[in-house]
Amino acid sequence: MNTFNHFWLPAPTNLILSSDDVHIWKIDLIQPESQLQLFRESLSSDEISRAERFYFPEHRQHFIAGRGSIRAILGSYLSVEPAQVEFEYQQLGKPILAAKFADSGLLFNLSHSQNLGLCGVSYQRLIGVDLEYLRPMSNLENIAKRFFLPSEYEVIKFLPNEQKQQVFFRYWTCKEAYLKATGDGLVQLEQIEIYLTPTAPAKLLVPGNWSLQELVPADNFAAAVVVANSGINFQFWQS
Repeated sequence: MNTFNHFWLPAPTNLILSSDDVHIWKIDLIQPESQLQLFRESLSSDEISRAERFYFPEHRQHFIAGRGSIRAILGSYLSVEPAQVEFEYQQLGKPILAAKFADSGLLFNLSHSQNLGLCGVSYQRLIGVDLEYLRPMSNLENIAKRFFLPSEYEVIKFLPNEQKQQVFFRYWTCKEAYLKATGDGLVQLEQIEIYLTPTAPAKLLVPGNWSLQELVPADNFAAAVVVANSGINFQFWQS
């Protein structure tokens, strides 16, 4: 899977996002209490209410770290303080920047799993990001048979056991990233065709012009980014 590893660099002081750029941010959701407090101070009242509804403290802390990081990241592009970033929510709950920031042209999408988060930021390009921790699944083949195309299920079915899990989550993240980019929750996973092999990057076989980038942001994780159109320069930042 070395094909999908990338260098994650500290972000420059002055972030420049051209129309051909897509920035991918890796976010550590485990933060010291002092940083969590700073993040919490930047959240809106509804975000704080959401955080308080988590039963387990670690889930609450992960939510605060994730939302605080997203605010800091987007604020750096918008040249505003994190607390000044405002969101609206689409029908399926996907956050977007509030209408007051429409002129910025910024689009973003985020995903989190376990103690890691990913955020993709683009300029006027639809974007979807999905991140999954490679967890053991006893019913993996049954899920693949139900939600994947027959050709995709056949790939997984005949792989050695040690490769099944990784390839399953590669299919899953590619499909979910596409769904998040289009915003079409009505489309089913089995309607999105992905071609991949254990050693070669995935290809997205759907109508329209879309770019697919697979990532391995950390050990035991799979991730994918789908962006509208081609000719994209991906850059990878550590928040």
